[in-house]
Amino acid sequence: MNSASSRSRTLQAVGALGLAAATAVLMTGCGQSSDSATNAATSEAAKVVPQQQTTSPSATAQLTEDQQERKEVLDATKVTFDDAATTATGEVAGSKLVDIDLEGVDDDDRDASPSPTATGSPTGSPSPTGSPSPTGTGASSPSASPGADGPVWIAEVAEKDGTIHTVRINAVDGKVIEARVDADQDADDKKQTADQLAQATQTPQQAAKVATGKKKGTVTSVSLDDNDGKGVIWQVDVVGSDWKKTTFDVDAKNDTIVREETDED
Repeated sequence: MNSASSRSRTLQAVGALGLAAATAVLMTGCGQSSDSATNAATSEAAKVVPQQQTTSPSATAQLTEDQQERKEVLDATKVTFDDAATTATGEVAGSKLVDIDLEGVDDDDRDASPSPTATGSPTGSPSPTGSPSPTGTGASSPSASPGADGPVWIAEVAEKDGTIHTVRINAVDGKVIEARVDADQDADDKKQTADQLAQATQTPQQAAKVATGKKKGTVTSVSLDDNDGKGVIWQVDVVGSDWKKTTFDVDAKNDTIVREETDED
């Protein structure tokens, strides 16, 4: 009996030890599993968080090529359209503005024609670019950005008989770079220009005010043009804070907007 009791106690003790060991192993296993799960979750979170904190692209990076070019030119421009227009008409006594364009802003939209002279500009900046005039004449090849001396206003002003003069004005300091008579005009060209100016009872400044009243922005071009045989219009380009260009056709007799188009590029 004593021997049996002793063996029974021994077996109970061994069983208890085995149970304790198994419990310890189980608990260790659970702890490891819990730690592994936590570590895995932390690792995944570390992968996600940096992506959530990534900053968005800058506004400049989102601009199209055309918008970026407009921004570069306008950031450098200090002389407004109306000041440049006043300077241009003051250069030729008794003249009126026919066309004015800020060089480097959407010049590829305009009909460029060869310059009357083969020489380059006095400043060494890119050759002038102007929008089509009522006579069909223009300035030289387009430029995509400000020249070495900065942006330039290209103005065309006409005498009473329709003779057009091209005046180039530094858009930073407002000084006249060049003024010359367009050499390729004939009698019909001059008559057409004089007739259109006679029909335009509203000034280019008034047309620009109408356009900017519809869209806030900077006037980069104003040009007198025929309205498909329905009188004459002032075509006004306005670049807004989004660097998109909107073209307004403004009736040159009553300041009514007859057409509006925004370039999304």
